[in-house]
Amino acid sequence: MSTLTKPNHIGRKISRIRELRDMKQEALAQALGTNQQAISAIENSETIDEEKLKAIAEVLGVSVEGIKNFSEEAVLNIIGNTYHDSNVVNGNAYSCNFNPLDKMVELFERLVLAEKEKVEYLEKLLKGK
Repeated sequence: MSTLTKPNHIGRKISRIRELRDMKQEALAQALGTNQQAISAIENSETIDEEKLKAIAEVLGVSVEGIKNFSEEAVLNIIGNTYHDSNVVNGNAYSCNFNPLDKMVELFERLVLAEKEKVEYLEKLLKGK
C-alpha cells in the first residue's frame, strides 16, 4: 500500500483563502502592486518564496502559518461545529431584532394620523371659502 500524502500546494491554498475572503485575483493583485496574471501564476505554483508569502498573508489577513497549514476540511469542520442558529428559514439565517407586528401597528397609527391631518386641512380649506 502506498502512503503518499497530498503535496503541500501553497498556491491552491492561497487561491482558496482568497475565495473564502470573497476577493478577486484583480483585488489581490492591486493590493500587492502586481497584475492578475501574476496572481494566477502564484496560485498555480506549488511553492512561493517567503517574502511574497508574507505579503500575500498580510493582504489576506492571515498568518504565513495559516496559509501553510490551511485545510478546507478543517474550516468546514469548524464552521459545522460552531454555527448553531435556530433562526434558519429556507436555508437563510433570519434574525429579527424587533417585533414585526409592532412595526405594522406603528405604521397603521402613522397612516391614520396622516389621514386625520388631511381631513382637518381640507375642512379648514372648505370653511375658508
